[in-house]
Amino acid sequence: MALLAYLKSLFILQLLMGFVFVVSGLIINFIQLCTCILWPINKQLYRRINCRLSYSLWSQLVMLLEWWSGTDCTLYTDQATVDKFGKEHVIIILNHNFEIDFLCGWTMCERFGVLGSSKVLAKHELLKVPLIGWTWYFLEIVFCKRKWEEDRDTVFAGLDRLKDYPEFMWFLLYCEGTRFTEKKHQISMQVAESKGLPKLKYHLLPRTKGFTTTLHCLKGTVTAVYDVTLNFKDNQTPTLLGIVNGKKYKADMSVRRFPVEDIPDDEKECANWLHKLYQEKDALQEHYHKEGSFPGPTIIPHRRPWTLLNFLFWATLLLSPLINFACGVAVSGSPLLIIGFILFLIVASIAIRRLIGVTEVKKTGSSYGDQEAKKQN
Repeated sequence: MALLAYLKSLFILQLLMGFVFVVSGLIINFIQLCTCILWPINKQLYRRINCRLSYSLWSQLVMLLEWWSGTDCTLYTDQATVDKFGKEHVIIILNHNFEIDFLCGWTMCERFGVLGSSKVLAKHELLKVPLIGWTWYFLEIVFCKRKWEEDRDTVFAGLDRLKDYPEFMWFLLYCEGTRFTEKKHQISMQVAESKGLPKLKYHLLPRTKGFTTTLHCLKGTVTAVYDVTLNFKDNQTPTLLGIVNGKKYKADMSVRRFPVEDIPDDEKECANWLHKLYQEKDALQEHYHKEGSFPGPTIIPHRRPWTLLNFLFWATLLLSPLINFACGVAVSGSPLLIIGFILFLIVASIAIRRLIGVTEVKKTGSSYGDQEAKKQN
């Protein structure tokens, strides 16, 4: 076990895995670009192909969580709810406290067969991020600038296009709008006090516009809202860098299903429903901090082999020519080739580190309510 942990911590192995992810992602993006010719001919075929292509990329990240780090994910829910997973269009509401919360969500998507078709209401800045933003663009992800006057037409049009999506989709919403930090929490609770809303201890005040708009636009397509509250055993603070280093975490996810017909149609009442939901999520987190678990029965979905097999396919395809090239450079004795290859490794490592940085709490999130940050921007 000590040897395995040592191997996982080796930078060269991490760099090779990063190489596989980046190069396979660029290949997938190119294939996605080529599939655009299908859109005017057969839109649904375009979508089904892009679901599989996006799965091939995202499953490599899920592989890191499930097979490389060995992180466990336990669901706190009933069997009747689990039986509906992957068999209906739904909206997912997930708390935004951790760097790898999206990865835990993707793990559940993968285990129930909806990873390739999973959607998110994403901030517009991510559209510029290579691989991630580009893949999402071809997957018809809805991007927003978090300024309703500018987003209204874009969001409505994007959601309207998804009404006839051929694959069951889980549409993820981070209703808090940004990751939880103590500073943002203080500002958010000041806003709650000014609006006469109950204060939350473990969450930021939810922004209701995105939720009410998504529910209104997708009504008739989505059949339920899944409320997911995530936490980690032993007060762990997981990071993507920790996952890359092979560190194992234990994730717990409380899942509650709410049929769409039980949620008010009126926008104001729907917003109140969401505020009440977050008060309940706060109570769940309070229970977790006191008891070390969420209430209710537990279910541990079995991990599937496809994420590992997919990574091994890309690794076999891409690492063989890379290793042959590296050996050729080494035996060539050419200082120019050797220096060039070393520079390539340095640039590649920086690029991969920057991709990881996209998930880091200190480097992400909006300046919502933070007047000082807005002035600096």
